[in-house]
Amino acid sequence: MSAPRIALAGIMLESNAFAPVADEAEFRKRIYLEGQEIVDVAVADPSPMPREMSSFVATMNATGAWEPVPLVFAATQPYGPIDHDFFTRTLDKIVAMLKAAGPVDGVFLANHGAMTSTGSTDPDGEMMAAIRAVVGPNVPILVTLDLHANISERMVEASTMLIGYLTNPHVDMVQRGQEAAVNMRLILAGQARPTSAFIRLPITPPSVTLLTAEGPYADMIALGQRRAAEFAGDIMNVSVLGGFVFSDTPENGVAIVVTARDDAVKAKALCKEVAEYGWSQRGRFKRTLTSVADAVDLAKRTAADPKLPAMIYSDAGDNPGGGGGGDTTELLGALIESGAQGVLVGCMVDPALAEEAVALGEGATFNAVFNRAGNSRFGKRIEAEAEVVKLAGPTFVGRLGITANRLVDIGPAAALRIGGATVVVISNRQQCADPAYFEHFGFDPGSARTVVVKSRGHFRAGFAPWFKPEQVVEVDTAGLTSPVLERFDWKGLPRPVLPLDAGVDWQPPDW
Repeated sequence: MSAPRIALAGIMLESNAFAPVADEAEFRKRIYLEGQEIVDVAVADPSPMPREMSSFVATMNATGAWEPVPLVFAATQPYGPIDHDFFTRTLDKIVAMLKAAGPVDGVFLANHGAMTSTGSTDPDGEMMAAIRAVVGPNVPILVTLDLHANISERMVEASTMLIGYLTNPHVDMVQRGQEAAVNMRLILAGQARPTSAFIRLPITPPSVTLLTAEGPYADMIALGQRRAAEFAGDIMNVSVLGGFVFSDTPENGVAIVVTARDDAVKAKALCKEVAEYGWSQRGRFKRTLTSVADAVDLAKRTAADPKLPAMIYSDAGDNPGGGGGGDTTELLGALIESGAQGVLVGCMVDPALAEEAVALGEGATFNAVFNRAGNSRFGKRIEAEAEVVKLAGPTFVGRLGITANRLVDIGPAAALRIGGATVVVISNRQQCADPAYFEHFGFDPGSARTVVVKSRGHFRAGFAPWFKPEQVVEVDTAGLTSPVLERFDWKGLPRPVLPLDAGVDWQPPDW
């Protein structure tokens, strides 16, 4: 058998319907690669490439001869819907390059799965269907997805296998890329004829309830993995996708996709079992948040009493990792006004303020103005006397959690001291999920009494060496990622749906 030709592509975006449109510039300044650039960046060390693509390439290299057929790969931070014209142009280019490359033996896509566009609620499905139309019904199309993906019928029908992350915080992207490569080899060797079953539940939970260390979602995933192991190799993959409620689409809802080696009956049976268990646990998809006032009071008490454990706060309403701007000032302003001491804050996204601090230089004192342009929907403009305590370069290599060993570009950045708080201000929108965001400026997060991060959940992996689950405080702040779903004007969700509506009913399919 000749070396298989495997096409590589992806458009990776998690879309928040309430955030600004992700235009071409957003992708161009993060990752936009064509042709051989994809392979070159995938094998670079360190690399900005999402790890599932790097891992797929590395595993294919390690398991035998193959010929990569790299097409287009584009990725950016979670934001709003992708500009549909840009999406269409990118997809057209992928299709044209695929046709020009000639027959391929397989296709690997690294997508997020919760992308929307200004003209579609399901561009991921549109992309997979367009590729399927080119390669025909028998060429395997394997797709890795974030566990916050919104799964459509078209995605399942057009792909051969959907492979979702198993961890939140996300730390298993390497393993999912490896899984895709190994399964690609099995399929091409004729050792599997995958068949999938799919169920979507009328549950659209906030992301804070989708952790995988414990809780109802963790239990669903654990059940699927345990039962898959009992099928003695007949089940190739069980993915439980929690969805991303802020995409606000008809495709939203906790989804279960089970892929069997060649037995549709077994795939349906396990899919139904996990779905029924998840529905029985629907009342557990809830989380109690801490008010800003109580959080400030706790920070002051923590600073005053060294016997109390240090705490880490999630500014849950403004997570750049979910489309938030990273610029709301509600929690920061309250902490500054209270005079709380020993506070380390990361990261405020404010390019104008960062550039001003860089121009002034270390040691300078000035009147720091946050949100001076008044562009933040949720963060009022605040001013405070500040000292530039540290400047650092625009890039670093992540150390722990979701950005471990990845090249991170924060743009012009500075650390400011404002009263009892030290605030890291960056230019490129990022969630503070790795201690390297502080260590890059010489700060030890383990020495702070209160650490505040603009991150929803991924910080839990990055800051685990210092903060146990009981030292985590999820603060009820306003913003584009607020877990209080009643605050949003939903237009696309499949109503009625939990937790927003009462009297929601669901019956398992009569397969």
